[in-house]
Amino acid sequence: MTSSSNRIALFIDGANLYATAKTLGFDIDYKRLLKEFENRGTLLRAFYYTAIIEDQEFSSIRPLIDWLDYNGYTVVTKATKEFIDASGRRKVKGNMDIELAVDAMELAEHIDQIVLFSGDGDFRSLVEAIQRRGVRVTVVSTISSQPPMIADELRRQTDVFIDLMELKSKIARDPSERPAPRELRHNAPQFLQRPITVEPKGDDDDFEDR
Repeated sequence: MTSSSNRIALFIDGANLYATAKTLGFDIDYKRLLKEFENRGTLLRAFYYTAIIEDQEFSSIRPLIDWLDYNGYTVVTKATKEFIDASGRRKVKGNMDIELAVDAMELAEHIDQIVLFSGDGDFRSLVEAIQRRGVRVTVVSTISSQPPMIADELRRQTDVFIDLMELKSKIARDPSERPAPRELRHNAPQFLQRPITVEPKGDDDDFEDR
């Protein structure tokens, strides 16, 4: 299969990728990341999934979401849910696994390869289901950390595993550079410009409020 006929879709678990890159000591340059996989085939869509805290005066994730939405990514968000745990601490719950899985299954018949940026073992069943449809699955995470950020069952199931550390030279952001706050959306291919909005659903990830 030539690279031009290799239809690719990226599925980025935002919180998981952020945690992995932070563990490895670098920040992701999302423009370079997009370019890297455009060079590997025909990139049909790049999804970025993250939960956001509603009613906050400022959220550190919002500038990134805004930038991604204007620069070739399909951003999928939903509101988190807050609760008080048994110790009286305020925590936030937000999980995008279902949204990612539904989008991946719907797109599977139109692509040759899915690249999943996550080490979450809950995605093993999704990877298996996509493979049964004849789609190759590449998972990007790391085993360079202690403990590894990728679940062993997910690494065993995937067709190709790429350690994020191997991509550092290609997708890491120069610490002296900051992404432009807003770039015109028409710079992105038309098929990447459709926004997706997902209504809040149930979730099971906990994030302690710091």
